[in-house]
Amino acid sequence: MTTTMSDLQLLKDLRKGDKQGQVRLIQEWLCLHGEHVAVDGDFGAATEVALKDFQKNNGIAATGVLDNATFARLIGPMTAAMLPIAARGRSVGDMVVAYAQQHLAQHPREIGGQNKGPWVRLYMNGNEGTPWAWCAGFACFCLKQACESVGQALPIATSFSCDALAASGKSKGRFGNKSKATAGSFFLVRSSPTDWVHTGIVVSAGAETCRTIEGNTNDDGSREGYEVCARTRGYGSLDFVQI
Repeated sequence: MTTTMSDLQLLKDLRKGDKQGQVRLIQEWLCLHGEHVAVDGDFGAATEVALKDFQKNNGIAATGVLDNATFARLIGPMTAAMLPIAARGRSVGDMVVAYAQQHLAQHPREIGGQNKGPWVRLYMNGNEGTPWAWCAGFACFCLKQACESVGQALPIATSFSCDALAASGKSKGRFGNKSKATAGSFFLVRSSPTDWVHTGIVVSAGAETCRTIEGNTNDDGSREGYEVCARTRGYGSLDFVQI
């Protein structure tokens, strides 16, 4: 799959015997809801049973047919994450945090392989797979939502690249040490003075640590994790781009 719009709209009802098309998408969402099946694009008996279980558990007639009502319930977490939030006078930075928290509540995570699944495609403009580390995509998606809500232009150039985010921050005079770690700022994990390998959003900053929400990470704080997490980080290897 290469587009996010097709992930948000059911093109036709799907049933046992269908192959390819959006079958893989349905299998991904079933897995994300705990109904684990092979993500193989083949709507077989296992997918039908899993879909019936999902329908039954969500108060939908257990037909085993994927219709619009079932599809809407399957993609409900993504729909909720994308809902607009009223700014009510809040700054862009505060709105970045609000959107990051809204996404976190829906537990975005990979499914079907490294850097794969509907959440990755959402954050990476339809791209997925091993080369598409999605931490910057997640942070920039929240930034775009925030700027749209506030009605302001993007303060930096968005990118899927941590190095490009650092470069844009420097060109805009927004790059620096923990003094730039305000709510909604991006942190950048520094590998060398010219290389950054992971990014995320600052929720709040204290004297020695900052609280973050970040994508493509896990409980170990890896740059190649599998989900959106809230974490606490020390400042040792961090630079910041103030939003």
